[in-house]
Amino acid sequence: MTLHLRVGFMPLVDCALVVLAKDEGFAEAEGLNLELVREVSWSNLRDKLNIRLFDAAHMLGPAAIAATLGVGGVRAPMAVPLALNLDGAAITVTLRRYDELARLAEGDMADTAVSARALAALVARRKASGLPPLTLAAVFGFSSHTYLLCEWLAKAGLSLGTDIRFEVVPPPQTVEALRSGRVDGFCAGAPWNAAAVAAGVGAMVHTSTDLRRDCPDKVLAWQADDLERRPAAVQKLTAAILRASDWACDPANVTRFAAHLSAPDRLALPVEILEPVLRFNLLQGAGRPPRQVERFIRFDRDALRPVPEHAAWILAGMEKAGQIVQTPTMLEQAKAVFRPAAFPGETA
Repeated sequence: MTLHLRVGFMPLVDCALVVLAKDEGFAEAEGLNLELVREVSWSNLRDKLNIRLFDAAHMLGPAAIAATLGVGGVRAPMAVPLALNLDGAAITVTLRRYDELARLAEGDMADTAVSARALAALVARRKASGLPPLTLAAVFGFSSHTYLLCEWLAKAGLSLGTDIRFEVVPPPQTVEALRSGRVDGFCAGAPWNAAAVAAGVGAMVHTSTDLRRDCPDKVLAWQADDLERRPAAVQKLTAAILRASDWACDPANVTRFAAHLSAPDRLALPVEILEPVLRFNLLQGAGRPPRQVERFIRFDRDALRPVPEHAAWILAGMEKAGQIVQTPTMLEQAKAVFRPAAFPGETA
């Protein structure tokens, strides 16, 4: 008997394993009829999972923890039997801001501390001239992207929300937000940094791997009670995604991989933008050649294991961003969102 599952996703490269599970037939082979629904915001995904309009969702790891803790106005306990990727984000700014940073930099802009100090100099110069603060965006308040921005700014003593205005912009809107001048820069997952560079409106400053290797990012989230209430559904979808992981990690499949993601009901972007990202060859803009970044985004099985210890970094990020005051109980609840015992081959 085939089991129907409705899974929500956002148009990002890191939705890949859910898309491949459907489009390469791995879900069908596991006895699943997988219906994928493209969403417009992370809050929509969270809320539809909470009221069971979705069975599972491609979700920001920090958003799953925030919902479980009831931080941010919504309490929706979630469980994560596997991650969907590690890494894969970047910080991109307008061409004008990149040029200003490059002129103010004292050293190599590839160094995150050098670029952060250049940003601090720009912030100070604007303040002295009576200009409004710069605006940086992330795709959601509770996201690794917000916390990576905080880590970058902290290298020069800057604070997000104080020295730099902060805004939330959903991934597909980031390019237009940069083009229109609504924001001076953003941190988001691939391919939206590459899309901004290709559109001639942005320059990549840093990848997430420059700031933190193996950074926790997206997960497959279920309602917390589903791991006990619907174990067969969880196991079947997990198995299909693991098969998709093996397929995605074969270099021979990259061109077909990019074609799947480029479809109108997936990312709706040209293969010419997506395929280089999957080959870790990243557009930088501002007259610079593409940059090859080893393992820019990870889809391998080791990257998919749910790691309770990731909760500590996420909660630390929430605290730095002023979203919580951490307690030991909060840490235990956050760690419990990640369920390594549900990952094949793992034990409780």
